[in-house]
Amino acid sequence: MLPKLDDDFDKTRALGPQQATAMAQQPDPDALRPGTAAGMYLLERALASGGGGTVYEAKHRLLGRRAAVKVLRRELASSPQMVARFLREALAVNLIKHPNIVDIYEFGELPDGRPFYVMELLNGTDLRSMLTARGRFHPTEVLEILTPVCSALDAAHAQGIVHRDLKASNIHMEQRGNERIVKLLDFGIAKLIHPDAGDVGLTVAGARLGTSYTMAPEQIRGGAIDGRTDVYALGVVLYHLLTGQYPFRGEQMTDIERLHLEAPAPRASQSAPVTPGIDAVVLRAMEKQPMRRFPSAKAFIAALRDAVVAPHGVVSAPLVAVRAMAIFVELRVAETADAESDELLDDVSSVLDGAEQVLRDDGWQLPLQTGNALLGAKLLPLTEEDASVARAQGRSVAHQLAERLSARADAHADVHVNICLHVGVAEVKDSDDVPGGKEVIGGGVTSIASWAPQENVTGVHVTTAAAS
Repeated sequence: MLPKLDDDFDKTRALGPQQATAMAQQPDPDALRPGTAAGMYLLERALASGGGGTVYEAKHRLLGRRAAVKVLRRELASSPQMVARFLREALAVNLIKHPNIVDIYEFGELPDGRPFYVMELLNGTDLRSMLTARGRFHPTEVLEILTPVCSALDAAHAQGIVHRDLKASNIHMEQRGNERIVKLLDFGIAKLIHPDAGDVGLTVAGARLGTSYTMAPEQIRGGAIDGRTDVYALGVVLYHLLTGQYPFRGEQMTDIERLHLEAPAPRASQSAPVTPGIDAVVLRAMEKQPMRRFPSAKAFIAALRDAVVAPHGVVSAPLVAVRAMAIFVELRVAETADAESDELLDDVSSVLDGAEQVLRDDGWQLPLQTGNALLGAKLLPLTEEDASVARAQGRSVAHQLAERLSARADAHADVHVNICLHVGVAEVKDSDDVPGGKEVIGGGVTSIASWAPQENVTGVHVTTAAAS
């Protein structure tokens, strides 16, 4: 496996003058003197340095254009693999050519043989630094930031390139007047999905490269990857920006990777005030199986836009009203309970994950999911005879679910599970992503407050509409 450049270096790519840190001011035996020529550019000062190389502010000798020059460290220049990795970012970026990807002007070698490339000089900062300084972002801000990022990823995927290291520190923001400029950085470990015949590709086949906090399961296993690998990372970044935390954390990188492989993705609403619709976007993007994720970055951002702009599920697409069943599973925690205890949280998570699996396996959609509840919905057949049979089947599923959850091991004494079955009107839109092609996005069945019980109930509460 090729070595990973340290993250301090990763987050300093193409930084502007105000980003020069104390790290860049320390004596560095590898540093180049001001006035050193890198092609047509003259180096002026180091902006940042790390284990992989150094970024310098520079100026074009004839045009006066200012730029950032990245130079590979001397001890790495003798490694063909490291040189190839260093240059693949320039090659990938030149292939994509997108306004939201940092522009690279040229690349070459210094007289001592070290490779360099020249890129646009950016002011501003990266999102990880912004999170540290100001805390989590509002959903509307996240939508504004991730829209150009997804545009850049779609362009990369169209060229057969997977980024593989999407994270907050690789998203750069700069304010130019009233305009917010967003740039996607660091294609240094990009993967060329379909290299040309005779081309060895941009990475070693099967190499497990990336950052453990954001890596998709197939990436951790060293398996086949495609654009949906970046969609998984988009889900991680969305969660990170909304909550200020990574979805999976651990003392060792192996612990984090195991959670990506095995643990259900957490709901952002458990750590931040976000809507069920946004929860659903995070959970789908972070599905373990690529085929269950959004098929593209474009589909991801469209779903996020619907969730943010219309948090209750009402979108501009044509809507159709149909009859549907709904099963609402709500976890009610005693007021005297320690809501932060690990045992209680484990029980809540176990109940929600178990209920989700049962409903999904039986073909129910999940239009609403929060940190303490989920709503399953299934459309009813048009004929009354078939609808009556479907309602009976729905009651059976609800009772089976209640029995399973009541018999769960290690049930916490302060957690009560309410299950309610209802029949009402659902608003749907055409979608290729759900069985039957009709996605529930609103209507009476999602207006839970109007039919779900407000008190603790035993077994299954069946509303009058569902009983008939």
